Amino acid sequence: MNTLRNIIARNLSGKKVLLLFLICNVVYALMLIITIPKTMAYAQGMDLFDMMPMGYDHPYAIALLTALGDTGRNVYLFNQIPLDLIYPLLFAFSYCLILSYFLKKINRFDSSLFYLSLLPLIAGSADYLENAGIITMLVNYPEISTTLVNSTSTFSVIKSMSTTLYFLVLIVVLIAFGVKSVRRKS
Repeated sequence: MNTLRNIIARNLSGKKVLLLFLICNVVYALMLIITIPKTMAYAQGMDLFDMMPMGYDHPYAIALLTALGDTGRNVYLFNQIPLDLIYPLLFAFSYCLILSYFLKKINRFDSSLFYLSLLPLIAGSADYLENAGIITMLVNYPEISTTLVNSTSTFSVIKSMSTTLYFLVLIVVLIAFGVKSVRRKS
């Protein structure tokens, strides 16, 4: 784990962290503004798998894939998924570095709190596993097993839980950073 900590520590320059954050959020904005709405246009009001933090079941998956139709499934597979294969990597690294950067600023990078900066790596990994399941469902429709849906849904939940926990931790660390900055100025 010290090797990972050393790799992260070597990449904690403010410029590098900011650049990764900006690139990550440009890709995220493209998904939110272009590819997700384009895909949802075929979903007849149903939420896409990526947008369901509490997961979904087999009947929902079949209903969504049916509602999307051939064109919508192709839009999902060839428009949304390609960006969502770039985003998890950017999210994992940029948000890991962001939390690590602020932990270093409050002198907690070398503590056990460092392990919380690995939450984005968990979320990114779960996102890739979720995407693999979604791709498999899109390609194999209508032959979709309950096991495939349940495992993909589980990865969706893990992704959302680890992301939510990460942002809660980040808020606490940013508050600690703010308090430390105010105390230093006084």
